[in-house]
Amino acid sequence: MPRLSVWVVRASFVYLVLGFTLGALLLLAKGMMLPPVVWRLLPLHIEFLVFGWIVQLAMGIIFWIFPRFRYEPRRGNVPAAWTAFVLLNAGVWLAGIGPVVGAPAVVPLLGRLAEAGAAVAFAVHAWPRVRPAQMCEPAPDARSK
Repeated sequence: MPRLSVWVVRASFVYLVLGFTLGALLLLAKGMMLPPVVWRLLPLHIEFLVFGWIVQLAMGIIFWIFPRFRYEPRRGNVPAAWTAFVLLNAGVWLAGIGPVVGAPAVVPLLGRLAEAGAAVAFAVHAWPRVRPAQMCEPAPDARSK
């Protein structure tokens, strides 16, 4: 597995653990009548699980599994994929933490813009690798039957 995929998949599992932990805390707050301020963590919980875990896991697997080029660079525009990784993580934190700490509305907006930038950077990387499947010739002995 390429180094970028390893980093992205590991980061996605960190977000999975963080998101499940926040979800457990929210459930505990619901059942144990904890202070309502705990519910301010809901946007962070959603951000961690949707963008931090699911989207990031998909990016890591796509980088690893999409068809490679015949010649170097075999995986295409790797700096664009690294840029997508950095932008996505910055966006997750900005869009998730902003509502929790009561930051101005511009902070979550910057997070969403970073996530959109990550999508564009990853598309720049992945689009040249999208191509139709190659049809294989049947084996010579299969034609004679």
